[in-house]
Amino acid sequence: MDDPVLVEAFRGDRVESRHRGAVAAYDGDGRPVFTLGDVQAPVFPRSAIKAFQALPLLESGAADCFSLTQAEIALACASHSGEPVHAETALAMLEKCGRGVEALECGVHWPSGAEAARSLAARGARPSALHNNCSGKHAGFICLSCAAGVEPSGYVKAEHFVQREVKAAIEDMTKTRLNAGAIDGCGIPTYAVPLNALAHGFARFGGGCLPPARASAAKRIREAVAAHPALVAGTGRFDSLAMEALGQRAFVKTGAEGVYCAAFPELGLGVAIKCQDGATRAAETAMAAVIARFLPLSEKERIALAPLLEPPIRNWNGETVGLIRASSALTASIH
Repeated sequence: MDDPVLVEAFRGDRVESRHRGAVAAYDGDGRPVFTLGDVQAPVFPRSAIKAFQALPLLESGAADCFSLTQAEIALACASHSGEPVHAETALAMLEKCGRGVEALECGVHWPSGAEAARSLAARGARPSALHNNCSGKHAGFICLSCAAGVEPSGYVKAEHFVQREVKAAIEDMTKTRLNAGAIDGCGIPTYAVPLNALAHGFARFGGGCLPPARASAAKRIREAVAAHPALVAGTGRFDSLAMEALGQRAFVKTGAEGVYCAAFPELGLGVAIKCQDGATRAAETAMAAVIARFLPLSEKERIALAPLLEPPIRNWNGETVGLIRASSALTASIH
């Protein structure tokens, strides 16, 4: 099946680029509510499922063992920009379980947030693993391991206690048997999952058909993220802006290579998007269109989300020279 065009980029009044992809919206019972494109094709969700990967941290009692705050739980689900608050929160998590930055096995990169990177460089400082966008997730992994009395060294390996727990959580949430995986950017295993199974998993994460302990863990994660949306992504980024505007009405999370997932708890729906060319800008715009279609929005919410529906394209002089918006194929289908 050829996936349809989901998003178009305009320069002036002419389409300059087109992004093809697929969208799946499912309920908690695994029934399709809306589909477009090939939703059965497996995709690597990557960071989009960090909330699933954080479930064992809550369910095991590790988060309570180390008195993790809502901010720290939110960071465990983050793909953050490496701003000072992100690095400081990750370090605080490590210190609570008696570890330091050297325990992180996610690798080092400059902050993905341009301002955070410039500020670090201006001070003559170098980034550490705390600035890795996955440092909160990895700090959570280390807390999980320490609380269980398992040496955390090597926690990124598939055979380690931590990754076995994480894999089991993903399998249960998506009702998918995970076969041999690949390696994610931060060093942990990543597994290809059908897009419709991801949507079903996020419907369940939003409150559908979960046993009490897992439902409680999912609820605590949703509450933490809604209370601290800036920790999940960063200044000016889609995840943080959308959840700041919508609170617990929507949980949204970017992955990599054009994947985006969401849960709409009040509707009992989960959504998964994959743009075939891997463009984050396209996945964000498609997700904004899906949010606007499915969630009844107040005037305040509509105003807050409007810039996400048609983000402008600007040149180096700051002039608006185009925009990105959902295609007629997507908007007509979901309406």
